[in-house]
Amino acid sequence: MPAMLPDRIFLLFITLFCISTVFALNNHPVDSDKWTDEYDRHFRKYSKRYFGPLFDWHWFKAQAIAESNLNADAVSHVGAIGLMQLMPDTFKEITDKNPHFAEVDQPRWNIAAGIYYDRLLYRKFPTTPEQDRLYLALASYNAGYGRILNASRKLQTDAPLWQQVKPYMPRETRDYVSRIKTLMGV
Repeated sequence: MPAMLPDRIFLLFITLFCISTVFALNNHPVDSDKWTDEYDRHFRKYSKRYFGPLFDWHWFKAQAIAESNLNADAVSHVGAIGLMQLMPDTFKEITDKNPHFAEVDQPRWNIAAGIYYDRLLYRKFPTTPEQDRLYLALASYNAGYGRILNASRKLQTDAPLWQQVKPYMPRETRDYVSRIKTLMGV
């Protein structure tokens, strides 16, 4: 019987950790006056699908706020569409691999495609620390992966950090990542 005590302590620890993690994810210190619960189920679902259950889906909602101010009907001057401001050609490439993504102008599929695309970009930085991978993926989403790759070459590194790459980015991209971080309370 005494040998079971460490097992119970371990289980109690794991339970408390899981409860605190769920509480932390649901009470993220976001800038609350800019947030609504609109589209949350889609951000949760596709964040979980493409980044795993412990990834904070609020990052992608903050990205949508930065992209379109959560306007599903938004169309940019260059033709980017919807909440996640996807270019039609990018959406076409994504739907070639995900034919079930119906229409770019439908919020559900726009969010799904945007988060899927974030995942593709995130995977391009396998040796970079996790938080910097996210910042670089967001910067790539805004400015293009090629700009990040060029900056990495100039820095002569295979594991770039956002602070290293940031000076090589256009002001729009620096402001974009900064706005998302601010929306996240970081």
